[in-house]
Amino acid sequence: MRRLGSVALTLIVAASCAKPDSAGGRTVVGFSQIGAESAWRTAETGSIRSEAEKRGIDLKFSDAQQKQENQIKALRAFVAQRVDAILLAPVVETGFEPVLREVARAGIPVVLVDRGVQVSDDSLYATLIASDFVEEGRMAARFVAEKLEGRGAVAELQGTTGAAPAIDRKKGFEEVLAGHPGLSIVRSQSGDFTRAKGKEVMEAFLKAAKGEGSKIDAVYAHNDDMALGAIQAIREAGLEPGKDVLVVSIDGVRAAFEAMTRGELNATVECNPLLGPLAFDALEKLLRGETVPKRIAVEDRIFEQASAAAEIGSRRY
Repeated sequence: MRRLGSVALTLIVAASCAKPDSAGGRTVVGFSQIGAESAWRTAETGSIRSEAEKRGIDLKFSDAQQKQENQIKALRAFVAQRVDAILLAPVVETGFEPVLREVARAGIPVVLVDRGVQVSDDSLYATLIASDFVEEGRMAARFVAEKLEGRGAVAELQGTTGAAPAIDRKKGFEEVLAGHPGLSIVRSQSGDFTRAKGKEVMEAFLKAAKGEGSKIDAVYAHNDDMALGAIQAIREAGLEPGKDVLVVSIDGVRAAFEAMTRGELNATVECNPLLGPLAFDALEKLLRGETVPKRIAVEDRIFEQASAAAEIGSRRY
């Protein structure tokens, strides 16, 4: 009887330590997403969900509603659930190191998607799959410099404060502007990557410019949704977006192409959100014990009004 009791106890302990098998033996991946603040973000979520389904992976999805504290809670929940791996799209760069150390102690690999983090030990994540946000900013600035012939006043709609794309897209844009003394950013404020906030901030910019007797020659928005909000504000102010005010943005979502075909948006720099295949390719290699590059770059390009009508039919997001 004592021997049977000992065997039973061993089985109970083993069962309590085993990874949960709610997916019938399938790989379980936790995905902490920032939220659904833009069409781009929704497209990224759709890509990751569809790729997980295609590969038979059980995806545990958590929407942080643009709050870092919700992402930290989600990562801890994934550790408690003993998932096989974690995908993280961090809302901001800083503040993740303590929880990533907890994840590392649990032996769970982390793949960052579309945004990076600042940590003292980069072994806390396996790889970052993302576009070159600095180069995106440069591409947008080159377009503005060319169209305005190196002279003009630019209003900037920044992304979420502290977010990697906001930091890097600003940096790249300003790098190029440094070579054009006649071009300057005269107004800059966060629009939080949302259309509503982009409209609100642009309204304030236009009102201030009018009060000063000055003008805004171009708008540089860190994403398409803010640009679309700005376009609405420009129109409501009695100006013609795309003509009276040059508008350039980043992401390349379908709504931006539609705005270009209407002549309201002058250009958009692509930032491909369809990261599902790359993310799960990396995760599967990691789970097989293989190494992956520390950064996997996504190549992007700029689209202008002239090509929008021909390109819009092939857009997947």
